Amino acid sequence: MPARRTVLAAMAAAVPAAGLPALATPAAAAPAAPGRPAALPGGGDLGPNVIVFDPGTPNIQGKLDEIFRQQERAQFGSTRYALLFKPGTYHGLNAQLGFYTSIAGLGLSPDDTSINGDVTVDAGWFNGNATQNFWRSAENLALTPVNGTNRWAVAQAAPFRRMHIRGGLNLAPDGYGWASGGYIADSRIDGTVGPYSQQQWYTRDSSVGGWTNAVWNMVFSGVEGAPAQSFPEPPYTTLNTTPISREKPFLYLDGSAYRVFLPEKRTNARGTTWGNGTPRGTSLPLDQFYVAKPGVTAATLNTALDQGLHLLFTPGIYHVDRAIEVKRANTVVLGLGYATIIPDNGATAVKVADVDGVRLAGFLIDAGTTNSATLLEVGPTGASADHSANPTTVQDVFIRIGGAGAGKATVSMVINSRHTIVDHTWVWRADHGDGVGWETNRADYGVRVNGADVLATGLFVEHFNKYDVEWRGERGRTIFFQNEKAYDAPNQAAIQNGSVKGFAAYKVADSVTTHEGWGLGSYCYYNVDPTIRQDHGFAAPRTSGVRFHDLLVVSLSGHGQFEHVINDTGAATSGTDTVPSKVVSYP
Repeated sequence: MPARRTVLAAMAAAVPAAGLPALATPAAAAPAAPGRPAALPGGGDLGPNVIVFDPGTPNIQGKLDEIFRQQERAQFGSTRYALLFKPGTYHGLNAQLGFYTSIAGLGLSPDDTSINGDVTVDAGWFNGNATQNFWRSAENLALTPVNGTNRWAVAQAAPFRRMHIRGGLNLAPDGYGWASGGYIADSRIDGTVGPYSQQQWYTRDSSVGGWTNAVWNMVFSGVEGAPAQSFPEPPYTTLNTTPISREKPFLYLDGSAYRVFLPEKRTNARGTTWGNGTPRGTSLPLDQFYVAKPGVTAATLNTALDQGLHLLFTPGIYHVDRAIEVKRANTVVLGLGYATIIPDNGATAVKVADVDGVRLAGFLIDAGTTNSATLLEVGPTGASADHSANPTTVQDVFIRIGGAGAGKATVSMVINSRHTIVDHTWVWRADHGDGVGWETNRADYGVRVNGADVLATGLFVEHFNKYDVEWRGERGRTIFFQNEKAYDAPNQAAIQNGSVKGFAAYKVADSVTTHEGWGLGSYCYYNVDPTIRQDHGFAAPRTSGVRFHDLLVVSLSGHGQFEHVINDTGAATSGTDTVPSKVVSYP
């Protein structure tokens, strides 16, 4: 099989569309004490690129089509949209989603907002190749597809959450071209899910009526109706439950007022949170959020946080000259429509203190042109507090280095706080677009975990110059990992790691005594120097407490090869046939 992303299409720049902004009643600012500036108000309107529909809105289809025309090819464009549907029933719609477009219902349950129609992702813009269908999402809707099956042919950073499909779900593009997704959580698909050409997929805490096939790596945890464990053939990895989960916060309408729902933590979770009615959790009124618009400064955002407000980023691009510092327990930082934070002058974009219950969700961090030591830090160095009762969650927070322009970072995501849950991330050193080259968008490390008891569910990390994932904390767990090594290594010497050929995609530090992973894959496509050899995809200490289940490595059409899967275990890849080498358990 050819590599996933070897042919590039011209990317059209996004052009803003007129639309009606979502409105909310702003909270009055608190009166200022003598000599002090007035407090920042909470609430307010959601800006021009949050577009809200109700069943009586005229020509909904026309607006959806207009936005899709702008966003279909805008892979590295600057415009973002959130399309929100008030509770009710809508007929005859086909919402085609392009780049940086999120669609969501505004009910407490997906069934509150029913569309007799489709929410479609396809790959006509890229000649039937779905491997670049990034940065779009669907949440909190019930769909009755026109032909019985909804098409959702996506790649990375395209979550499908809290969805009810009254029919089937097709994860492949029209024509069954290449596809490389993907992630489903807290969803119910009444019919069969057909991944077809999808190379890998992770489904968590959901319900499916059936699942038709697997290519390389299909992983399920807490999914009712999932296929039985059968790796290596077919390559299904199935866990009966997810050890710990807490669903992503979401915006909803309580009457005419916006609120943000905060789902409660579940242990040994299985199935959806909403199948028996209203989900369990708490909510916050919008006037407890500082509603951020592009152009706001980091100083203002930090002032809002210091006042006790949460943050809601409306769609757009935000430049910050210093870190956004989350210091208060239970703070929510929620982005709409792929709101994008760019740190300037080598700053870190977001830093979280070692406190309970912070929720980061729904935004993209894009590295700036000056190297940042880190882009996202959860907990300071040496963080040690116990957060088991109320962990921090990082959900649909995506990181990009290069692609939209030159960017650099030494370590992209650092997790220092214990018990953090990283639930669906794509941390990507770009392999195409602008500002791309071995040194141009230099980024040595993707995700580094120093904290103990960290859980990753849906970990996508790709193309870093050295380790893609480096895990130093004890008792870490990963359910599903997808990786490609950097395509653009110029030669063997450039990736040499002492006496080891190549840096592992997933490295567990030699000091770690307890670690576990399920359903992990790494691929190589060394297109600059196809003679490069990689000793292994995975490296870990040889101890009984460090265990892996269902691992694979793949050479994409023979551009580079792996000698082993993990350490010195597992057969070498060979030839140009793109056949995985697999290890069922290690040690």
